[in-house]
Amino acid sequence: MLSIGAEFLSSNLLSKHLKIKIYRTVILPVILYGCETLSLILREERRPRVFENMALRGIYGLKRDEVTGEWIKLRNEELNHMYCSPNIGRMIKSIRMRWAGHAARMEERRGVYRVLVGKPMGKRPLGRSRCRWITLRWISRKWVVGVRTGSSWLRIEAGGGHL
Repeated sequence: MLSIGAEFLSSNLLSKHLKIKIYRTVILPVILYGCETLSLILREERRPRVFENMALRGIYGLKRDEVTGEWIKLRNEELNHMYCSPNIGRMIKSIRMRWAGHAARMEERRGVYRVLVGKPMGKRPLGRSRCRWITLRWISRKWVVGVRTGSSWLRIEAGGGHL
């Protein structure tokens, strides 16, 4: 999606208004749905913002410097000012808060409510965590799937930004 989206958003065949409309109605809801229930650590919270800035740079393109006449990339502040919409980080947080409100209003017998309100019982096991049989990682701008085969890992690489 990243490579196709980058080519599509930087195309001169469509107007900026239409590209923004497509971004808001097609691309953004997919990202927000994926981030709705994920627990992102602080390092991973930057990724949606980086993707949004990359998409907006593709839509708005370069600008010409008034003094030197050179073409320069738009800064993040300029992109946010031109886009006139809350950034993706705030949208993700508001969606999560809305989901927490839904979970808080659920019946007590529902699993989501018990996880939200409940307190863990017992202790975690001591020592190292158990071996995984499959792992998924984001390495150098692509998803990499690792599968455990006996005593070694088999690395399976997926394409650009999706599996």
